Amino acid sequence: MNPYYILIGVIAIVLIWFIAVYNGLIRLKNRTQEAWSDIDVQLKRRYDLIPNLMEAVKGYMKHEEGVLTKVTQARANAMSATGTKAKGEAENMLSETLKSLFAVTENYPDLKASQNFLQLQDEISDTENKIQASRRFYNGQVRDFNTKTQVFPNNMIVKILGFKDFEFFALDDPKEKENVKVKF
Repeated sequence: MNPYYILIGVIAIVLIWFIAVYNGLIRLKNRTQEAWSDIDVQLKRRYDLIPNLMEAVKGYMKHEEGVLTKVTQARANAMSATGTKAKGEAENMLSETLKSLFAVTENYPDLKASQNFLQLQDEISDTENKIQASRRFYNGQVRDFNTKTQVFPNNMIVKILGFKDFEFFALDDPKEKENVKVKF
């Protein structure tokens, strides 16, 4: 057997392996970017619903300007945030201000009975659920991509081609992870 044929065979196997790894990385990268796009769609939907909610609430909550201002500011911050980590922090703040808004609305029975307000509240709740589902899907894609880029021998190709790991998108409030203190 000629050593050149063996060398050509080894080079062909390495080349095929390189192409397969590269194509797999591109496929996972595109899925991860698509998953991020799904999150963006749901976040935009929430951003679009908030002004309508604010209009529905304004007439009833004339004495609660501070809450309304905080929601408006949190929405603006969330819309302008860039990067996965900054976006997550801004979205946490927006979620907290929306929770405080809904808590304050408990003091206004006429508002709670308003069909428009109830519909908007349901739509925002539905959107929050969709954001959570999109976030889980995105984070799953990030996990798969990052795992593929970090395992040996793929990590050698990743360094050569300059692929970067994606960041997880965490919307969890750190306060939610604390133990609940019960006092009697």
